[in-house]
Amino acid sequence: QVRLVESGGGLVQPGGSLRLACAASGRTFNINVMGWYRQAPGKQRELVAGISSGGRTNYADSVKGRFTISRDGDKSTVYLQMNSLKPEDTAVYYCLVNAGTDDYWGQGTQVTVSS
Repeated sequence: QVRLVESGGGLVQPGGSLRLACAASGRTFNINVMGWYRQAPGKQRELVAGISSGGRTNYADSVKGRFTISRDGDKSTVYLQMNSLKPEDTAVYYCLVNAGTDDYWGQGTQVTVSS
């Protein structure tokens, strides 16, 4: 079992920055891919960014050049640095961790971009 705790959401003005964090605990020894998804009201959940245990990253086209995903040294915490935020980035952001054959989701953190 892997437990996830997300932090870092909030209200920010357009053009601002936020940093999300997702800390994993429990059976973290076999964590492979970690990632961030988001879901805006009335829309489907979509992939924002992912990072493998080897450090390979991928991003949604809509966030390339603005968001950066990273993992800490022991690979149990994943971060999402979000810069140049836009109103269309407003959503609930969820952390996803793949460990072995199981996927685990965080509780979600609200990001609101508004003036």
